Amino acid sequence: MTNTSRTLKYLRDRGWEVGMVERYLSFAGKFGKRVDLFNIIDIIGMNGKQILAVQSCGQAYSEHNKKILASPMAVKWLESGGLLWLVSWRKLKLKRGGKAMRWKPRVKKYELKDFS
Repeated sequence: MTNTSRTLKYLRDRGWEVGMVERYLSFAGKFGKRVDLFNIIDIIGMNGKQILAVQSCGQAYSEHNKKILASPMAVKWLESGGLLWLVSWRKLKLKRGGKAMRWKPRVKKYELKDFS
């Protein structure tokens, strides 16, 4: 299961209608290239009251956070009334000292004050 599919399930389980807006360009470069909407959005969601943009990643939380904070489009998205989240996935132990692991999301919810 990919980080994006984990995020889609996570959002659906919380009542969001979601869809992917990230595209794969097979002709770009030797191995292709993934392109995000506005260079920061992988998934769009709505729940009847709000619209949500999500950047989904694995353990590269810091890199994606910096990318979002440097993006003028992130500010425009928030100023337009949309929500913006970064959902990062990592495997954590269920119990200290145990062996069982489970994927857990780390969710950062951005606000305009984060960009000043």
